[in-house]
Amino acid sequence: MSHSCYNKLWTETQGNIKDMLFYEMPLELPKPEKDRKIAFQQLATMYVKYIKIYKNLELCYDQIVQPQKRQLLRQVLDATIGRILELKNEMVNLEFSEFHYFDDILADYKLTPHDIELPIPKYFLLERKRILKDREGLLDSILTKLGIKVLDKKDMIQLTFEEAVHIIQMNERARQGRLRAKFMKEIRLQEEREKRAEIRGVPAMSRLLAALLIQKVWKGFLQRKRTEIERNVELEFLGMTPPPLPNIPGNTAVASALNTMEKRRAIQEVHEEEYRQALVSVKERIQDVEGSDMKERMQDQIRQWFIECRDASGKFPDYPPAEDGGSALIFQEKDPLELELELKAKEEEEGEKKGKKKDEGKTKARKEPKKVGKKKEAEYEGWKMAPSNFITSLQEGNHKYKEIWAERQEEHNFMQKHDVELIKEEKRLEVETEIRIQVDELMREELKNLKLAVDREKSKKKGKSGKKKKGSGKKGKKKKEKDMTPDRTIESLYEELVTQQIIVPHPKVQLEEFIGDFCYLGTLLRHASIEPMPSLCDIRRVITLFGILPLGSQAVHEKAPLIKSILLAGPRGTGKKMLLHALCTETGANLFDLSATNLVGKYPGKDGLKMLMHLVGKVGRALQPSVIYIGDCERMAKRKIPKSDPTNPKRLAKEMPKFLKTVKPEDRLLLVGTSRCPYEGEMKPLSNLYQKIILIPRPDYTSRYLIWKKIIPAHGITLPAQFDLTSLAKVTDGFTPGDFVSALNSILTDHRKQSLNKRPLQAIELLTPLSAIDPVYKEQETVFKDWYAKTPLGKKRNKAAKQEMDTLLGKSDKKDSKGKKKKKKKK
Repeated sequence: MSHSCYNKLWTETQGNIKDMLFYEMPLELPKPEKDRKIAFQQLATMYVKYIKIYKNLELCYDQIVQPQKRQLLRQVLDATIGRILELKNEMVNLEFSEFHYFDDILADYKLTPHDIELPIPKYFLLERKRILKDREGLLDSILTKLGIKVLDKKDMIQLTFEEAVHIIQMNERARQGRLRAKFMKEIRLQEEREKRAEIRGVPAMSRLLAALLIQKVWKGFLQRKRTEIERNVELEFLGMTPPPLPNIPGNTAVASALNTMEKRRAIQEVHEEEYRQALVSVKERIQDVEGSDMKERMQDQIRQWFIECRDASGKFPDYPPAEDGGSALIFQEKDPLELELELKAKEEEEGEKKGKKKDEGKTKARKEPKKVGKKKEAEYEGWKMAPSNFITSLQEGNHKYKEIWAERQEEHNFMQKHDVELIKEEKRLEVETEIRIQVDELMREELKNLKLAVDREKSKKKGKSGKKKKGSGKKGKKKKEKDMTPDRTIESLYEELVTQQIIVPHPKVQLEEFIGDFCYLGTLLRHASIEPMPSLCDIRRVITLFGILPLGSQAVHEKAPLIKSILLAGPRGTGKKMLLHALCTETGANLFDLSATNLVGKYPGKDGLKMLMHLVGKVGRALQPSVIYIGDCERMAKRKIPKSDPTNPKRLAKEMPKFLKTVKPEDRLLLVGTSRCPYEGEMKPLSNLYQKIILIPRPDYTSRYLIWKKIIPAHGITLPAQFDLTSLAKVTDGFTPGDFVSALNSILTDHRKQSLNKRPLQAIELLTPLSAIDPVYKEQETVFKDWYAKTPLGKKRNKAAKQEMDTLLGKSDKKDSKGKKKKKKKK
């Protein structure tokens, strides 16, 4: 896409933002909505619209190369992300559920499930790639010192020259031996054929019959081949078979588009560097050319103000303090509304003073308000939208777009470089503020001298009475935490935690690798009072909203609803650790492993535990974002632990809640716990420690179909046309994605991969290794459901569902009673 295409997309998106602002900020305040379903429908519609805006803004910010446009886009993009998180929080509080379904809204707006997928902003990693690269280098260097090397899939094993030559020779000899054996086999078969021909003799056949036979065989071969191609094309069009893997990836349209996007990102870096240099050079030029004129003009204006105040009041004014803006406060233009508000405030103050004098002699006998009954207090007053922290940022971004970019002509700026005039306007204000500070210091001295020269006696009295009383500012101050390692650098602390294997490397996993399909019947099931199990697509979306988006952006994390901890619960193989690694990969976060098995023998005693939590907090905040991981976290919440257990899982039970209390909105720290059997721990400590509890179920049919469809080609295998994917997805009900991967790895040995051309992979082969694995039975799934129903949010959800059922039954009983009364009257 070209520059103009992305600019048009940005213009269209700003129009959508304007519509949403008009909807969110009406002229009249709306009344509270008492119907929860209508309120949720309003929230969900806004949520879907904001996701569409967010996707367009993320694409524009990633591909627009003009640096000044990107600054405004970043502001609006962060505000949109924050607004999406606020709407998600509103929906959770309204429906008492972490999962929400939008299939009816998608049908109304003619959208697909892909339209509400939340892409992860690429700037989370691109803008920190140098920092992340240096950190990875430091981590690798520390691990190599310790003799620990974590090999990635792309890493190559280092060999000496002699070992490499020996391996090459072995392979070459084996290759020559195979060729020689194949050649000797062909010679032996040829000799056997010749012997058989001598024994049988040459058959008598005319030339015409031989030609007809050859034509028959050849035409049959061509027709069968043509029919097979047509059948494969039709099945691929209907979606019954997957498309073939491209032979040359570099020539595909997708690869060329990705290549173009990478080139645009490289141009962004060049333009950003030129923009930074221009900021410095333009500011220096303004200081040299316009600085002296600005200084003289300010001094003349302030002197004129001195004279006017002297003429009006008979004395020189007090100079505005630097905290209030200095001389800028003098010439600040006020709107008529501000003046009216000031006058009203003065009138109210005078009225209050008069009222106090009148009421001094009267007794204060007021009637106490009547106590409201418990029933009326418990009544649901209605839903009302909570105030937003991001609407003002959206308004500012929309206003700046209108003023600067909406009508700006850019025919001359074909390369989309920075605009010098905008830099001049910005830097002129900066230079003016810097010069104003200098002028204020000079004019304060000049005003002081004028007062001393004209009003010496008055100035002395004012100097005595004008002294401010020193107040004790110790009351409002909070005690700061003691730094237990004041003399050590962050690098040394980081090295210590890596040496102790508290900071651990994690595999590079993208969130899109967590495969799962959309829940297509969620809204219908909820309308029928049936709570649906979330799909894996819903899990992916929730992890993006609660974990990745807040951790990735500092501006979003400071203002968005604060989430400090997440619990991932589910059967083995459902992808809990994969989600943890994806969270760290997508945000570039450090991974602190504080599992009980990892802390055995490390930082013993109470003092050691305090030092550990101090190091985790200090390094985590200095190198944020950071993720703190606790595996098998239900063991922290058990009542009794066997004495033979050396891991001491309750060691962090008291310290971790204290640590989370110290986490502030500006600290991008997140606690993530995983559990295979959360029902073994007590609910109260788990719910107190973890804000968000996410239950990961076994995959449904559509998710299983999608997983098999994607993981088999990911191993470099083209699915044959006769591969029965639908039956395989149906038969593997109860198994988890981890089971699928292990079954594939056990089958696809090197020998089996070499024979794929002669004997294609069949679905029945995958059932043999799966039969040796215990699936997740329905009884186990019901145990997880019952446990989740006991969580605070699950209890609220069940209570709200019961209230809805009671209201429906109450209405039906009233209708039945009315009908019976009418029948009696007729009789």
